[in-house]
Amino acid sequence: MKHEIFKPDSDLATFVKCYWTLESPKGKTPVRNTIVPDGCMKLIFHYGDPYNHHPENGSCITLPRCFLIGQLTRPYEVEPTGETGTFFVCFHPNGFLPFTTIPIKEMENEAVALEKLFGKDGLEIEQKILNASSTSERINYIETFLVNRLTNAEVVDRIVISTVETILTANGQLSVNELSRQTNINRRQLVRKFSSAIGLSPKQLSKTIRLQAALKSLLTKKVTSLTDLAYENDYFDQAHFIKDFKELTGLTPKEFYGDHLKMSLIFEAKE
Repeated sequence: MKHEIFKPDSDLATFVKCYWTLESPKGKTPVRNTIVPDGCMKLIFHYGDPYNHHPENGSCITLPRCFLIGQLTRPYEVEPTGETGTFFVCFHPNGFLPFTTIPIKEMENEAVALEKLFGKDGLEIEQKILNASSTSERINYIETFLVNRLTNAEVVDRIVISTVETILTANGQLSVNELSRQTNINRRQLVRKFSSAIGLSPKQLSKTIRLQAALKSLLTKKVTSLTDLAYENDYFDQAHFIKDFKELTGLTPKEFYGDHLKMSLIFEAKE
């Protein structure tokens, strides 16, 4: 798989983390991949062949060519049906709220068609992205679309924004009680604000960010001991690490290590 990452225009950088493309060479045999939760919602445009989704119940669902993937709280298994050509718009954890009228929480673990999200405008941007001849053209189209929809840039609560920054800086290693203390807001209010703006609780987002940090350590470092990796990422013990790992990837760390890890991380927006 070949992937490239592009930064958003400064007008959208508060909301959009990055754009990226994923392409496969012609004739390459399609394989299943696991999208691991990363705390970011994504607009996905398949200008190549569509993808199938394999839910836990064993069924097979053909995904729309263009859709939003809501916040994930569990692994999301997908499989290309042919040649991959995909353009992603990856939002910051709190970045998609200003662009939707549908409650964020309602989109959890769901692929939402752009027509449902944006009506006729959604169908129009689909066609523009799918028919574009280059990544730069796709980026220009989506940035114009998003800027035009950005009627209220202040919709996200400042406490949510600052708490998300704290979680990211700490790699998800702070407790909700500590986050509540730092923001000077009670735990219940913080959870309610997060659910509305992000679709995840502070605990869920922290768990997701901490696991992503561990996965990146597996990919980029020589890891000699899973126990050391668990303690390095501030898990209570190896059992706690394995429990969170399996919840978010569907596999134990040992099962996940290797080519499966590398393919899964391709689906995460890395900067």
